[in-house]
Amino acid sequence: MSRFAVASLSAWLCLIALPLQAITLEQSMADPDWIGPPVESPYWSVDSKSIYYRLKRDGSTIRDLHRINLETRQDVVIDPALMADADGRGAVFDRSRQLAAFVRSGDIFIRDLRNSQLIQVTRTPQSEASPQFSADGRALQFRTGNDWSSYDIASRVTAPAAVVLSEKDPEAKKPDDLGELQLRLFSTLRTVKGDREATRSNEEAFRKGDPTRSPQPFYLGDNVDIEGTALSPDGRYLLVVTTAKDYDKGKIAKLHHYVTESGYEEQEDERVRVGRNAPAPSRIWLLDLADHEQTELTLDDLPGSKDDPLHKVREENRLAKAETGKPSDKAEKPAKKDEPALRSVTVAEMIWSPDGSQVAIQLRAIDNKDRWIASVDFKNDKLVHQHRLSDEAWINWYFNEFGWTPDSRQLWYLSEESGYSQLYIKTPGSRAKALTSGKFEISEPRLSADGKWFYVLSNAQAPYAYDAYRVASSGGKLERLTRVEGLDGFELSPDGSQLALLQSTTYVPSQLSEVAATGGESRLLTDTLTPEYKALEWPKLEIVKVPSSHVDEPIYAKLYKPANFDASKKYPAILFVHGAGYLQNTELGYPNYFREQMFHNLLTSKGYVVLDMDYRASKGYGRDWRTAIYRQMGHPELEDLIDGVDWLVDNQSVDRSRIGVYGGSYGGFMALMAMFRAPEVFSAGAALRPVTDWTSYNHEYTSNILNTPQDDPIAFQRSSPIEYADGLQGGLLIAHGMLDDNVLYQDSVRLNQRLIELRKVDFELAGYPLERHGFVHSDSWYDEYRRILKLFETHIGTPLPAQGQ
Repeated sequence: MSRFAVASLSAWLCLIALPLQAITLEQSMADPDWIGPPVESPYWSVDSKSIYYRLKRDGSTIRDLHRINLETRQDVVIDPALMADADGRGAVFDRSRQLAAFVRSGDIFIRDLRNSQLIQVTRTPQSEASPQFSADGRALQFRTGNDWSSYDIASRVTAPAAVVLSEKDPEAKKPDDLGELQLRLFSTLRTVKGDREATRSNEEAFRKGDPTRSPQPFYLGDNVDIEGTALSPDGRYLLVVTTAKDYDKGKIAKLHHYVTESGYEEQEDERVRVGRNAPAPSRIWLLDLADHEQTELTLDDLPGSKDDPLHKVREENRLAKAETGKPSDKAEKPAKKDEPALRSVTVAEMIWSPDGSQVAIQLRAIDNKDRWIASVDFKNDKLVHQHRLSDEAWINWYFNEFGWTPDSRQLWYLSEESGYSQLYIKTPGSRAKALTSGKFEISEPRLSADGKWFYVLSNAQAPYAYDAYRVASSGGKLERLTRVEGLDGFELSPDGSQLALLQSTTYVPSQLSEVAATGGESRLLTDTLTPEYKALEWPKLEIVKVPSSHVDEPIYAKLYKPANFDASKKYPAILFVHGAGYLQNTELGYPNYFREQMFHNLLTSKGYVVLDMDYRASKGYGRDWRTAIYRQMGHPELEDLIDGVDWLVDNQSVDRSRIGVYGGSYGGFMALMAMFRAPEVFSAGAALRPVTDWTSYNHEYTSNILNTPQDDPIAFQRSSPIEYADGLQGGLLIAHGMLDDNVLYQDSVRLNQRLIELRKVDFELAGYPLERHGFVHSDSWYDEYRRILKLFETHIGTPLPAQGQ
């Protein structure tokens, strides 16, 4: 049995409760192999008897594939020999559920569950994907790039299901005036042309009537890129999404490598900036494979497809610009109201019903204000609206899953329309029914094979506690199935009888467990923690509700206090600001910021109080909490941080004159906003890999929240720390990976120059030549947090001793 298997949950909990020693800075910033690897990417074997999962090797980036037999509890590492008979993740089943298909190492396999026989369908250098059984169960369809093939299960012959080319049709060229003259004058040319057309017509007839022939190609033109395709299970239709090949993708600058194996400076392409690389608009084509006809599906019939949701924003910016007094600005006039144009959209996903009779297409407006789900009227070749989600701020990039019930009759989807992500179901053409409701979030829906139950992840118990729930597809009570409170994800077994769980606690990274699909106590299957990590003493996590002075809801936060906390004393305090903006860090599972969590416990041993807040913009609290930052990033969040400081002073014996703040990425951005805009509150701050000017960040994230610099310069100026740099009074550390291809190192360099020109004196820029956005080298982690600790000890705590003392 593997060393990772354990006997019971109670035994596992005992193993991690041995208080022997406290954490050190060196240990907290070391390579996390000393902790033990988290379990990753679990999935079921197709017979529901075993669970596969990935585990990082000690001292390596390689992830080994493991398999646990649930009956024997044997945990084995899948070596090359065992891999030949292993199942792949994401298996699909035919209607009888006797055949399963999956992708493994880029090839397609079929498993016959009646005899466990494994059939290899492909063995190619290309990567195949998206296996699906045909509606009649006789074939397996799969995709290579954007090309679909069909494997006949009985004959074991593979053939193209469709041939789609981004080329001009060589036979579609029409004669010009000179050509028409030639044909009129010369009968021989007319005869040759007629013979050629007759041959082509005969070839088409044989292609249609002879199932052994490859299909006739579709030509979409030479100015398109094919972005995606979806084949109907009945093999009748193919949906194709294209974009213009000549679409301007924006200027690409260069990212510089200074420490290289060659000894010379090297370069790589950077990303482009917001407003300079909006996604290319999509076009949708319906290809009738039987009649060999192609039709473009337009957006005309989608509600709101001709709206202009940014009209008021642009007008506000135009008027603000005119008030500057520049003659050219005053001369500007509102644009004339022409016939409304169709909005540009991108196609997010296309999902066919199991029988191929219906398809659902999810489209998203490029201006980020609308998301549609549409079906297709095949008789009239048009899109049919099924659901529209609008948001005057922006549509959430999460909670967009949708699909069909196994009987192909109903469409289900997640929507944030109530203010929280909930689950809905509808028969196309009728009103939707909400299967869940409440002030909590539903995610990761899994529908049982019989279509009776939806299994979901939810924080219905409390915003910070996640468990598995189920609800009947016909409606009814939301049933809680697990009580782990730190559920990171789950997978429903193919037979619908069990759930594989990824569960964690505050100080224990994700482990694998399983539970009956009807609920009950989960059974732990792994223990990957090292004895060294288990020997550490960890305090119980304290989650507090900080009252907000701006909204009715509290601000949930983690509170860390010294073990010998004495309310009669005054303590320095540090606020940690999580990254990503839309991320939840106040929860009962293992945090993304596990190093920072160890650092916070180290800080408490040095006499600090630490508060880690899920400020407005954070995930887990609904739409209004998420969108509070629309067009004003850094403002509601700072109000929440200041409320946190006030609460600490009033309730936790904190000295108001000794407050620090730090965070990375979005947290680094907020550390700058705090230091620049509230210098009377924050005396020291560390901004790690911070966004300093949102005009330099990417399009996909930034345009959701601030629109674009062209449409909404007010929002960008209001939200960029570099605009407030003159407010700096306390001590500031800026730390940034010089290979960062997310938040570019240039961000911190530009701010550094701004602070130089403002003649600020108490700031420092630390660059890390071999790090990207997320540091991976322990030397860099240690150096960065050594500097952070020194900053706080110098400005708000007990100064560190001089070097060598």
